[in-house]
Amino acid sequence: MTAAAAKKDRLARFSVSLPESLLDELDGLVKNRGYASRSQAVAALARDGLVDYAGQLGTESVAGTISLVYDHTTKGLQARLAAIQHKYFLMIVTSMHVHLEHHNYMEVLLVQGKACDLQTLADELTTCRGVRTGKLNLTATTLPPLL
Repeated sequence: MTAAAAKKDRLARFSVSLPESLLDELDGLVKNRGYASRSQAVAALARDGLVDYAGQLGTESVAGTISLVYDHTTKGLQARLAAIQHKYFLMIVTSMHVHLEHHNYMEVLLVQGKACDLQTLADELTTCRGVRTGKLNLTATTLPPLL
């Protein structure tokens, strides 16, 4: 095990001072979500905050999903979505789609790359005519490199 890996696995203790009302909310979160401890909840919140921060900076490599709901009968839409996905093929790990009611499909893409590039991809997909909803959701970690 490398020194960097060993450091990642060790727990570090620190103190946090919070207003009582915020501590009460944290305790409610611990109880309602089933966290084992406040520490586990704070670690999860910190991870989420760091993902948001990486997304704002746009330079960190992250993993995530892009979810789309679209009307597959919109002329040229499926070809346009495919063309965009081919353009960004190095960022798309895999995708799947399911048939919803009537003319709607739901497509989910598993993606990785710089947060700013993933947002550009998501914007191109979600702004196509016929896409009803679309959203990029980033995760706290990256996938192992594919190349």
